[in-house]
Amino acid sequence: MFWKRRPKSANPANREFSVPSGQRVYAVGDIHGRDDLFAALLEQIERDSAARGPLPTTLILLGDLVDRGPESAAVVERARQQDGRWDEFHWITGNHEEAFLRALSGDLEALKFFCRYGGEETIVSYGLDRDVLRRMDYAELALVLPTLVPPEHLAFLDSGNPWVRRGDYLIVHAGIRPGVDIEEQKLSDLRWIRQPFLDDGRDHGMCVVHGHTITDAPEHRGNRLGIDTGAYASNRLTAVGLEGSQLWFCTAEPEREG
Repeated sequence: MFWKRRPKSANPANREFSVPSGQRVYAVGDIHGRDDLFAALLEQIERDSAARGPLPTTLILLGDLVDRGPESAAVVERARQQDGRWDEFHWITGNHEEAFLRALSGDLEALKFFCRYGGEETIVSYGLDRDVLRRMDYAELALVLPTLVPPEHLAFLDSGNPWVRRGDYLIVHAGIRPGVDIEEQKLSDLRWIRQPFLDDGRDHGMCVVHGHTITDAPEHRGNRLGIDTGAYASNRLTAVGLEGSQLWFCTAEPEREG
């Protein structure tokens, strides 16, 4: 179960956005447990950056690393390993990480929500047999779940940013509440919002790069850029590259046999 929009064309009145001179930025959309695509996309980004020449490079993950896909634990581990491999590395807490952390804290309602929206795949990826999981009640699972997640993964999951800004680009998980200063935004909006953000055409004073809402292809609306291409279901994981006023995309898909 997921929210999906049809891509719409960009606003023809787009103004030009840019990142500061001498920087290159790659932002990766929602991974959702697809470690195969994550690994392939990182290799593609490295090749792309090398072909463009040396420049200080920042990698940003937009959140929703976990749930729905089969390899959430591997994604978290690979994400942890990016720190130190780039000139700067940041990751943004998504709504699925928020739910995972609340479930790990023993909140039974959060655990129920987490399991309903793809968390069962995350739990299995941390080593609990699916049949055993399905025989447990939520109280039992609440006791077992924290023992499955390594302390270093918990520390990483607890270290995400609410947003990252680079020049004219604000990079968030879900979006922003239109008309509210970034410093006044609620975490619930940054991690969960769809409307009125998605259809709001006003100039936010920056271009908001976000995931959370799936489209078949990146959706540039002038004041925002959505890059969640539904990796766990579509087999496409997308990143946007930014340098000066340039913008381009990298997409990983499974290799085709034959």
